[in-house]
Amino acid sequence: MIKMILKGVMMGVANIIPGVSGGTMAVSMGIYDKMIHAATHLFSEFKKSMKILIPIVIGMGIGIVVLARIIEYMFVRIPFQTNLLFIGLIIGGLPAIAGKVKGKTIRLGHILAFLLFFGLVAGLALLGEQEGAAADLSFNVVNVVKLFGVGIVASATMVIPGVSGSMMLMLMGYYNPVLGEINGFIDHLIDFNVPGLLDGCKVLAPFGIGVVVGIFAIAKAIEIIFQKFPDHAYWAIIGLIAASPVAIFLMNNMGKITFISIATGVVALAAGIIIALKLGEE
Repeated sequence: MIKMILKGVMMGVANIIPGVSGGTMAVSMGIYDKMIHAATHLFSEFKKSMKILIPIVIGMGIGIVVLARIIEYMFVRIPFQTNLLFIGLIIGGLPAIAGKVKGKTIRLGHILAFLLFFGLVAGLALLGEQEGAAADLSFNVVNVVKLFGVGIVASATMVIPGVSGSMMLMLMGYYNPVLGEINGFIDHLIDFNVPGLLDGCKVLAPFGIGVVVGIFAIAKAIEIIFQKFPDHAYWAIIGLIAASPVAIFLMNNMGKITFISIATGVVALAAGIIIALKLGEE
């Protein structure tokens, strides 16, 4: 239970960092297949699915609400080391996913799947170097529908390994506005500011409903793909994961690089790999 919560924490933190994918982190933590199965069989295997999903959701909540601000501080103070820590967490998950295709014949379709999805992530990172114009979050019917749609898109990319949901929010101009609303909602909750909470719900409720709908919709699609084309799917995921470090370097500020930052960065990279390997163990 505690281990599953910790894995959820890693996913939660990953989902708010541009260039880092919550889906990739789920693969690294060894829970991706279980999470997809639980989401698509929620009603037919309710008790078993909830046993998996509840600790993950709790962990993600902790990661987003509590650790997000710590990670944000780390990105300001030690950006190079923090980025290498997340790269280590991603690399640490590669052996588990590579084991799915080990010993199998590599076909042209597998190579194309790898290259296509590697290029997709790298291309999105290049496009996402600068955030689009900040979105309008004023309360009206049009914006409610937009927020619902943005929630679906963001959640879908959070579930797909290698594609950063926060990066997609940046491209659509919703990253800073939505993150600001989340932080404001937390502050209002701490202060018991009911009017502020109600105002926050006008934005976060349609976005949150879209997130839930998107997760279940894309999870079903992913399950079908894994059933029909498992080897192609795994090679696509390997391509997505391999491109993630590239996306992190393109999307995030590395700060001033010195001998000390390189040395401590290597330690952070190794720590990330070890953490991912340990959490990925059954």
